[in-house]
Amino acid sequence: MAERVCPWWLGFWLASPLRKLMLNPRAVVQPFVTSGMIVLEPGPGMGFFTLPLARLVAPGGRVVAVDIQQKMLDGLKRRARRAGLQEQVEPRLARPSGMGVESLQGKVDFALVFAMVHEVPDAARFFREIAAALKPGGQLLFCEPAGHVTESMFAESLRLAQEAGLSDIKRLSVHGNLGAALTRH
Repeated sequence: MAERVCPWWLGFWLASPLRKLMLNPRAVVQPFVTSGMIVLEPGPGMGFFTLPLARLVAPGGRVVAVDIQQKMLDGLKRRARRAGLQEQVEPRLARPSGMGVESLQGKVDFALVFAMVHEVPDAARFFREIAAALKPGGQLLFCEPAGHVTESMFAESLRLAQEAGLSDIKRLSVHGNLGAALTRH
């Protein structure tokens, strides 16, 4: 699996302000997030989406950011502390058996899965974990980079998400990325 995972040192580019010239993270998530929400973000890297999410859920909300790489989480913690958002960001190191979000079962209002399912060794299990964490009516915004993921691969991921209990699929194009919004019922 390690050969498929984005290397930690690319996290600096992925969190770079220059990337915002191509993709505005706040504009992507703002339609889905309000203050007080609990947000789950698997694969946050060093926080390109995490910090805008944290600003949107304040006050009273939090972003649970789960990554498999401690160095990514360390960078995220530094960036959240510098931005004064450490109270809204809860970094968690994933376990080999899964994300380790059982304590969030049925509590998450919104999950953002951006450009990382293609790195997951068991997408079916991943979507089951997301669905279990979402509260009824909770939403998932799922996007994959068109350059890495074909339309048929994306469709297969959507099928797995549906099998996990997510429905009301609304296909989206998010700055050239394949995307869909899904809901847990």
